[in-house]
Amino acid sequence: MKCFDVLVIGELNVDIILNQIQGFPVIGKEIIAEKMNITLGSSSAIFASNLSSFDTKVAFLGKIGEDNFADIVISSLQQKNVNTDAIIKTQEYKTGLTVVMNYDMDRANVTYPGAMEHLSVHEITDTLLLKAKHLHLSSVFLQTLLLKDIEELFQRAKNLGLTTSMDPQWDPLEKWNLDLEKLLPYIDVFMPNTEEFKHLTQTDTIIEGLKKVKSFANTIIIKDGENGAHLWNGKELISKPALLNDNVVDCIGAGDSFDAGFISEYIKGTNLERCLEIGNVAGALNTTGFGGTSAFENIDQIKKLAIEKFLYPI
Repeated sequence: MKCFDVLVIGELNVDIILNQIQGFPVIGKEIIAEKMNITLGSSSAIFASNLSSFDTKVAFLGKIGEDNFADIVISSLQQKNVNTDAIIKTQEYKTGLTVVMNYDMDRANVTYPGAMEHLSVHEITDTLLLKAKHLHLSSVFLQTLLLKDIEELFQRAKNLGLTTSMDPQWDPLEKWNLDLEKLLPYIDVFMPNTEEFKHLTQTDTIIEGLKKVKSFANTIIIKDGENGAHLWNGKELISKPALLNDNVVDCIGAGDSFDAGFISEYIKGTNLERCLEIGNVAGALNTTGFGGTSAFENIDQIKKLAIEKFLYPI
């Protein structure tokens, strides 16, 4: 008996988000931000929260400290109906933190990884994996201990009968040391953005990158911001335009929300082009609220906003 539709494995942290900042930081000087929010951060947690809002049963495995930020993480996930029983608390490390400085459509982040760096593949048991239908992992480069065993994790998940997806996210060290030839055969849906994909494949274009990986990859989704998203289905590259919001609040978590929309349909067996479209809708909805999760309350509200804001039925 499967308890969950999706098990999310990933980093956990709190975001301190600064908006309306008067200039850029300069060593030795102080600047003012007119607005500030403290909210649940981490790509994985945003994905899990918003996926749950799509009426999906979601569980989370990650590592946090035993501190006030950990309380924010746990309570925020539980408010989104994400099961937190598998989250590991440790006294040895503090909960991760990201300071997000928003500048119009872009941002600068500073992250303290803390406990997220110390999740081990050995803490991810077969018993837990067997409770889920699908495994999703985000931000592998922030989870340095897990990174070295990432192929083993996905191979084990596939052997246990799970479908799988992964959003690698940016590598802060810019080493991009993923062995795609070993990893991608065990990932059903690989979900980088354009720049991440080009770095990972060491190419200058999406087409060149696909030529390098198509012989061993399954489905590849490439998020391309205002240009929408692209789907490699094993035979051809299909693109869908973005749904643009004229009144962007911020773009934090838009890619993670895209992932949530896509995977919410993928686990139902929906055709991949429809999954891509729902991903684009979710990414656009994300920009209507602060942070990565405030635009996603529940499936009824998501359907309502999709029609009102973008004339798109979900």
